[in-house]
Amino acid sequence: MSSAARTGITLSVVVPMFNEQDALAALVARLRPALDGIGEPYEVVAVDDGSTDKTPELLHDLRAGWPELRMVRLRRNCGHQAALTAGLELAVGAYVASIDADLQDPPEKVAEMLALARAERLDIVYGVREDRSTDSGFKRRTAGAYYWLIRRLVGRQVPAQAGDFRLLSREAVEALRELPEQHRVYRLLVPWLGFPSGEVRYVREERVAGRTKYPVGKMVRLALDSVTGFSAAPLRVATWLGVLSFLTCLLLVVFSLSVYLAGMTVPGWTSLFVGVLFIGAVQLICVGLLGEYVARIYTAVQRRPAYFVAEDTGADRTAQR
Repeated sequence: MSSAARTGITLSVVVPMFNEQDALAALVARLRPALDGIGEPYEVVAVDDGSTDKTPELLHDLRAGWPELRMVRLRRNCGHQAALTAGLELAVGAYVASIDADLQDPPEKVAEMLALARAERLDIVYGVREDRSTDSGFKRRTAGAYYWLIRRLVGRQVPAQAGDFRLLSREAVEALRELPEQHRVYRLLVPWLGFPSGEVRYVREERVAGRTKYPVGKMVRLALDSVTGFSAAPLRVATWLGVLSFLTCLLLVVFSLSVYLAGMTVPGWTSLFVGVLFIGAVQLICVGLLGEYVARIYTAVQRRPAYFVAEDTGADRTAQR
């Protein structure tokens, strides 16, 4: 018997949180009515990703008046994807939705996702941002470049402009749980499963409060994890850079021999300086690309857990699985 059948919960909503004390009140004000309106048993799995503000205390206070709210507190900040992993692995619903706490993705769409999944027997329903005008120009351009690159490296099965706002069936969640991935990027991992899927489109809203948890550094890290985790293309780039370097060196050799035979050997450091810089740069790029893949192998061999749970207010319910 499945965990959903044992607990009687139809829908679990996973909400990763890191320092979201200013957004919690607005989140509850919209999320709770949206879920109550579905008329099905549900739980909200709020995963506190090692917050340093009052997010855990506020979650405890909110649970007093909202019995469906469940708090999972991680021992340290493990990152958004790790917090999402914790929520997906601990959720017990027949369907599991994930949404961020900043309300840029509308909670009211969860009911539409659930209805679509049931009506068309879908295992995955993606929330697709059809309008990102509330984002900055830099954010829109970098996001567009990211999806353009990923769809060409990984495949067209990756929905454009679909982040971590989605609905999964219990079968899809169990399939994700069985994967041995260490660096999980769910916006690529979920389409890779190949389950029947659909889309719900919406307008992306402004962040309700607080600061973004995805600055430039984390965006670059996400892009690197996406590329190195799902494609060997960078290694092929390193190979082609090596070929280009070899051809350049060959041309320099031919040029130097021609100058020598013509008796025009005038000492000059410019060509030598440029050649050494070029070869050195290519070598460093290739070593760096190889290092990214070696680091992933090293992490996979270590098999360290992505997170440790310090507190789970629904531990008794999870034990029934």
